[in-house]
Parts: sequence; C-alpha cells; structure tokens
Amino acid sequence: MSTLKYMYLVVCLLVFSSHNVTANTRDVAQKKVLILVSNTIDMGDEEKHDARNNLWEVAPPFHIFTSHGFEVDFASPKGNEVEFMMDPIGISRYAIKHEGFLVKANASKSPKEVNPDDYWGVFIGGGYGPLFDIASNPKMLAIIASIYQAGGIVGSSGHGAGAFANVKLDNGEFLVKGRRIAGFPNSTEQSKKWAKQGTLLPFLVENQLKRNGAIALNKSTLKDKNAVVVDQGIVSTMFLPSAALVAKEMIELHK
Repeated sequence: MSTLKYMYLVVCLLVFSSHNVTANTRDVAQKKVLILVSNTIDMGDEEKHDARNNLWEVAPPFHIFTSHGFEVDFASPKGNEVEFMMDPIGISRYAIKHEGFLVKANASKSPKEVNPDDYWGVFIGGGYGPLFDIASNPKMLAIIASIYQAGGIVGSSGHGAGAFANVKLDNGEFLVKGRRIAGFPNSTEQSKKWAKQGTLLPFLVENQLKRNGAIALNKSTLKDKNAVVVDQGIVSTMFLPSAALVAKEMIELHK
C-alpha cells in the first residue's frame, strides 16, 4: 500500500472515530430523563401531616423509562436522600428490588449538579412534598424551563403539575399558559383529610394552574378521570393509576 493511501485511510479512520464519539456522546445525553423529587417530609403543622413523595407516582414511571432503555437521574432541592409514602407493591416493588430505584432516588442531585442539556425529559410525580419545596424553588423551576425550551418534554402525575405551575419561560410567560393540564383537582383535595381539605397547602393545584393561565382540567371536564393529557410537550394526568402511562406518552413524543 502506498504512503498516500495509508495516510488517507488513517485520516478517514480518525474522522469516523471522532464522529462516532460525538454521536455516542449525543445519544447518551438524549437518552437521559430527569425525575424531580421533594425533600419535604411533613407539612409543617403541629400534627405533622405527611408530605413526602408518592412512591406509586414515581416508581412506575421510573420503571417505564428504565425498561425502554433510558437512563434516569433524580434531582431534589437539597440533593441526596428523599422519602416516599405508600407501600412498595407491584411495579414499585420491582423497581426497588431489581432496578435500583431507591439507590438512585437517595442519590438525588442538587440543582447546581444538574446540567439541563443532559436531559430530553423531566417528570414530577405526586405526593404533597413537591408543592412545598419544588414549586417555589427558582433553581428547580429554571431546570424545568431549560429542558422544555430546548425541545424537551415535561410530564407529571397528581400534585406534580403543581410543581411546574410556576415555571416561567424566557419570554416571561408561564409554561402552563394556554395549555391543557390535568393536575390534582380541587374537588378531590377539598373532600379529603390528607391536608385538612387542602388548608395546609401553599396552594391548590387546580387553582394555581388556572391562576397562571392554564386550562386546568378536572373530573367534570374529563370523561375519564385517569386520562393522560398531551399538549405542546406537556404530558399530565390527575391521579396515580396513569403515572406510568405518562412516562410512555413522553417516550412516544421523544421518538
């Protein structure tokens, strides 16, 4: 083989290798999903009503993302350990035992450790915790805005919609303005004792969504209370039975 041909092959190999490294790096970034979780344990009242994160609204979506080949990171306002309510049954138990759910959740990143460019999607589950420390945390809200504005997808279940109700985009508008969003409804909140009919909460999810311009859907406007609603890159559902379906819809939008 002539020296010229040999040099040409070497150059081609280097270019091909460089392209593959760049492509592979990009693919890794595109395959990551961020789940936001709360560090709050109780609602701050004397009786210490439970806040935390709802296991059944976080573990099933985690399982869906993982089983479809996506890497998942967790982030919380303070980072590190987080707590969950609800017993580990079904898919939640499987995610804990076989997919390292709790290990990853308890190694949650702090906001300063998160690079929004690494993620194609961000999901927030329920439990009351996110209303207390994610919904009012500027750094957490900025992460959601950054992922969305880069073409990413935002997903939620239950009270999770309240966590991004206050997100503002670079144009000054609220993320939820004009969007159809299914979040935990007033009618259910005000009929349950979990947060003293909602009186212990910083706000009611449905009210806050409407306040910031969303078309907040509830049991009277949705034929199926467990429906998954998709609107301009935001995927949401009112209650926990469809949390896993939100994750699947997010994946479909990402394809």
